[in-house]
Amino acid sequence: MAVGKAGAGFLAAALLMTTLTGCGTSTNDPVPLETMTAEQIFARGERALESQPEPDDAIRLFSEVERLYPYSEWAKRALIMQAFSEHKGEKYEEARATAQRFIDLYPADEDAAYAKYLLALSYYDQIDEVGRDQGLTFQALQAMRAVIEEYPDSEYASSAMLKFELAFDHLAGKEMEIGRYYLKRGQHTAAINRFRVVVQDFQNTTHTAEALHRLVEAYLILGLTDEAQTAGAILGHNYQSSPFYDDSHRLLTGRGLSMEAQGDSWLSRVYRQVIRGEWL
Repeated sequence: MAVGKAGAGFLAAALLMTTLTGCGTSTNDPVPLETMTAEQIFARGERALESQPEPDDAIRLFSEVERLYPYSEWAKRALIMQAFSEHKGEKYEEARATAQRFIDLYPADEDAAYAKYLLALSYYDQIDEVGRDQGLTFQALQAMRAVIEEYPDSEYASSAMLKFELAFDHLAGKEMEIGRYYLKRGQHTAAINRFRVVVQDFQNTTHTAEALHRLVEAYLILGLTDEAQTAGAILGHNYQSSPFYDDSHRLLTGRGLSMEAQGDSWLSRVYRQVIRGEWL
């Protein structure tokens, strides 16, 4: 049947309205959350978190649960999920703030341990390359220690302990990098001070054997043979399987020196601790 001009105009208008209506219900547009229950908004947040590569929608939806239903059980659950989503999106400062807010509001809740761990993790995951400022590493250590001490029986304690040890090793690595830099530039006293920090304060890290070897190198260059031999003695006592032991052994014996403790330096005191079993 033919359509007149008026009918054609009406049909075009109807099609246009249909198109506009379809656009208006796009999932990209704001959802009328005020008409939904807290559980429904929370469920939408979970779906957004699972289905979208970026967690921005999930963060928005979880925050809306708390805004619209601030005193509900769902608000509490949404708050910890918001912190998780922010961490997933590498919004670390926001994740820390949200996790801390959960801890402040619900200190006795069973998820408080996870909130504390999430806060620590947001520092840990920001640790930069060894050569940069390590302020965040110190904060990660403090936050991980809080998890370990406050929630020792939680499922997060063992993970926090592992990350604590890795962050601790990271700090020792920074000291080693700076020490090696000074050593190459001929600033031997400055280098020794850095290696001493590793030996005294970071004994249980993976860098201790090299720190002792670098002390042997630096002390020999300065002609301080007692200190060099004592550093070699500690290295030989704890790290004979290390390649750094072989390097120090060659340096010392090549000068007619032994890997035995000599004198009464700070290294001699460390050596006596090793013999008494207080090193580890």
